[in-house]
Amino acid sequence: MSQDNVRVRFAPSPTGPLHMGGVRTALYNYLFAKKNNGTFILRIEDTDQTRFVPGAQDYIIDAFKWCGISPDEGPGIGGSFGPYVQSERKDIYKEYAQRLINAEKAYYAFDTAEELTKMRDEAKKMGMPNWQYNGVSRMSMRNSLTLPQSDVEQLIASKTPYVIRMKMPRNEDIRFEDEIRGWVVVNTNNLDDKVLFKSDGMPTYHLANIVDDHMMKISHVIRGEEWLPSAPLHVLLYDALNWERPKFAHLPLLLRPDGNGKLSKRDGDRLGFPVFPLNWTTIDGELYSGYKEKGYFPDAFINMLAFLGWNPGTQQELFSLQELSDTFGLDRVSKGGAKFDPEKTKWFQQQYIRSSSSKDLAEMLNDAFPAKLSTAERITICELMKERATFVSDIVEDGAYLYQKPIGYDKKVLSKKWKENTPKLIQEWQGIIESIDDFTSSNIESKFKAYLEEKSLGFGAVLLPFRLLVTGVGAGPGMFDIAAFLGKKEVISRMTSGLLEIEKIKNEA
Repeated sequence: MSQDNVRVRFAPSPTGPLHMGGVRTALYNYLFAKKNNGTFILRIEDTDQTRFVPGAQDYIIDAFKWCGISPDEGPGIGGSFGPYVQSERKDIYKEYAQRLINAEKAYYAFDTAEELTKMRDEAKKMGMPNWQYNGVSRMSMRNSLTLPQSDVEQLIASKTPYVIRMKMPRNEDIRFEDEIRGWVVVNTNNLDDKVLFKSDGMPTYHLANIVDDHMMKISHVIRGEEWLPSAPLHVLLYDALNWERPKFAHLPLLLRPDGNGKLSKRDGDRLGFPVFPLNWTTIDGELYSGYKEKGYFPDAFINMLAFLGWNPGTQQELFSLQELSDTFGLDRVSKGGAKFDPEKTKWFQQQYIRSSSSKDLAEMLNDAFPAKLSTAERITICELMKERATFVSDIVEDGAYLYQKPIGYDKKVLSKKWKENTPKLIQEWQGIIESIDDFTSSNIESKFKAYLEEKSLGFGAVLLPFRLLVTGVGAGPGMFDIAAFLGKKEVISRMTSGLLEIEKIKNEA
């Protein structure tokens, strides 16, 4: 299949919020399509009606919008191969199940749930805990392979519930080439007779996704590693229906930060980080946090996800969505599980904060800043604080001393850096500040260095106590930039009142 005909799909089930692993699968499909001038399709696979969760489909679409992933075809978008929701396509699947029966590749099974449970229980008693409905056991069950044709016809006519199962051949090697893992070989003796069509008139995922992929002309099936065990069945179904197989690519699992097991939906809030793109509230009112509401930029989230299982082969780590589209390829997707690192995720976010214009950041924080601040002051605060911020909200919260006097003083800095001679040095330095006419950052710094040189003092002897008095904390942007922004009058006021307050704290201690 030529690269001009690349058509890929992301086909989630609306059974709850979209996990970040699902977003990564969608992202890789989207990037692969864009790289190859292809088409990216969103298809909703809701064949399992018992697990359907209201709002889940809207959540998937909203998450895509936030991430900047735009399907070319899908629900609410349209396209020539719709409908794109499987429950709206349910009338087409029975035909293909019947084709498989006619070709003796599938069969009717009339076993009740009670009969199946009984067989499993008896197998356990005989030391067979993993009983399967397969090429051996099927011949002792109630199906169209063991019953007379007349009985089968009568059961169907009387509307006796049945399923349609795949007739798995015995002792055949199924071979297919995975675009990431190379050749995969599985013997059919290790596979069971999977249900293809359920008694409720709906196909299972296995049949529905094969039919839909074929009808929608999907060229590459790019999906999670958890679907690799199902791939041999899907290959057999393509062959049984005489259809051309798409190319398969099974993505590595997302692992917990300690590398021990798959990152699950419940790991995030338990371990202190989101695993969903957006907040999700369950029917019971339980809230799962999302990256958007936690303050992450969508670009940072997408950049982080792209690197969970793929690398560009260069030292570049920051990519726009367009750059990812230009660079992405399945040849650089790893086979092994990708360990999620929440600290690296914060690093990506920090890089995007720093690269944002201070004007844009100020606009984002418009409602968070005190009304008294001018636009120019807000922009300057953003410029000063963004180098140390992880989230936009940090600029206002951690930089509060830039628009209000400190309400306390860092105890650790106070105990370590406030010496017996500190008040005297601070008073001398304050006197110099009072003499500076042009109160710019460079002038303040020049006077400060001259003072230290005259007194043969190190930077820390005065700079840290000075910072503590003015800001209340022991670290932050350049202290001379802070002083210039606050202005001479405010700096002197804070030094005077702060000196009194700290001396009071020292005396009480």
